[in-house]
Amino acid sequence: MPAGIGGPGTGTLPRTTGPGGAGAAAPPSTAPGSRWSRAPWRTLLAAAGGLAMFLAFPGHGLVALAVLGPAALAVAVHGRGLRAGLWLGLVTGLAFFVPLLSWTGIYVGAFPWLALAISQALYLAVLGGLTALTSRLPGWPLWAAALWVAVEAARGRFPFGGFPWGRLGFSQTDGPFLALAAYGGVPLAGFAVALTGTLLAAALLAAASARRTGARRLRAAAAALAGVLALPLVGALAWLPLPGESLTTGGPTTTVAVIQGDVPRAGLDFNAQRRAVLDNHVQQTLRLAEEVAAGRQPRPDVVLWPENSSDIDPYRNADAAAQIQRAADAVGAPVLVGAVVGGPGEFISNTAIVWSPEVGPGDTYVKRHPVPFAEYVPHRDFFRLFSDKVDLVRRDFAAGEEVGVLDVAGIRLGDLICFEVVYDGLVRDVVDGGAGMLVVQTNNATFGYTDESEQQLAMSRVRAVEFGRSVAVVATSGISAVVAPDGTVVRSSELFEPAVFVEEIAQRDDRTVAQRLGVLPEALLTALGLGAVLLAVLRLRRAARP
Repeated sequence: MPAGIGGPGTGTLPRTTGPGGAGAAAPPSTAPGSRWSRAPWRTLLAAAGGLAMFLAFPGHGLVALAVLGPAALAVAVHGRGLRAGLWLGLVTGLAFFVPLLSWTGIYVGAFPWLALAISQALYLAVLGGLTALTSRLPGWPLWAAALWVAVEAARGRFPFGGFPWGRLGFSQTDGPFLALAAYGGVPLAGFAVALTGTLLAAALLAAASARRTGARRLRAAAAALAGVLALPLVGALAWLPLPGESLTTGGPTTTVAVIQGDVPRAGLDFNAQRRAVLDNHVQQTLRLAEEVAAGRQPRPDVVLWPENSSDIDPYRNADAAAQIQRAADAVGAPVLVGAVVGGPGEFISNTAIVWSPEVGPGDTYVKRHPVPFAEYVPHRDFFRLFSDKVDLVRRDFAAGEEVGVLDVAGIRLGDLICFEVVYDGLVRDVVDGGAGMLVVQTNNATFGYTDESEQQLAMSRVRAVEFGRSVAVVATSGISAVVAPDGTVVRSSELFEPAVFVEEIAQRDDRTVAQRLGVLPEALLTALGLGAVLLAVLRLRRAARP
């Protein structure tokens, strides 16, 4: 069996040199037959790394702990074989995704939650295996960090369009790495987190083996540690060239009102009283109109309602249409309504409608990326074998084809509906389409009092920095928020409480480096990681020859 491809302890590490001591002879802990190599410390370390990443995300918000995930996995798999790497990566993935995605099972039970968590953890299993293979190469901290980007790129695309929740870059809502999103998007921010972690791993491994190899390894440890300290400094310096990032700078301002009407109850039946949800948003808009008439609030140019604010199709129900028109007339501004609309055919559509006082319903945007197993069920008959919960989705939602850029009151809004904010390409499309600000219409009532709303808000904060745009998050039941282009939350609501915000927001047309580069940083880093894997496989094949 070729060295390094079998289980733990197969093969030895060639004596080579590389950054941070990477690629030098394996420390005693990786020697074949060593008791230390067979001890459970690697599995425990991998699990601890996954939990550290979980704690870095909203709900706990210990942002600095994110680097410990890549660090722990890199140490755990260093010098191991492919099978050991797969196991240790799976352990990391389960320790991370099972608690992170617990909100998905809050009302539908453990099976959908655990199925999703395990499916995502399998990607980290692959990451662990590939990281183990490349850990024998010179410069392995760089290749390991690039592989984090490659695996997250695959996870965000496959299957069924992917589910890129929990990417490393989305944990960085504060701290120096957030600025890097403006230069290379979420992939570059995540790469910086991963590289900091893998360099930390290199420093620890070099220091641990210094007793055997002496001063050379101490110098390698010092070099790797210098990299650990330098990367946050680079991130901090990256803020300096960025333009002014307040709500009202960078372009002409628009007065925007955010309406959170709340729902009668949390849970899957949040909208069992569909008319009550619509009425809540109408009433909050009428109260805003009274405040405007009394001079206590400025008159808005546009009013934003959330996803599912009218699950009664206003095209087919005259009473629902009359209520929306009543709200628009009272406030004297167009209302962006989140509606469920019948059609096309047997489908329904998650649709944003621009409803103006003068002409009623106008431009629309249909959600381009319906959520599998939540808004439609692929291969329904097959998945029903595992859970009858698939039939909670009675009618499948159709996917829209047009980019969500809407002309409203002389401005161009970039509309994203709910989970669409997590997909790089969908957000980039609306900014490339000329959006001066971003709107995230969402309904989080189905997730109750969980961390889901905070996690989604964190993504909006990173997007604000990535594209230099203010973001208005408007939710049925919270968290609604207004985010400045530097990622600062200017206003936010509580969960399951009505709320109204009115803010002056600049409509910006500048282009960040990340927007100009598009998918290029992710593609280059992915190619770097996969190239290292290819080189590692070729070296193993050469080593296996007689």
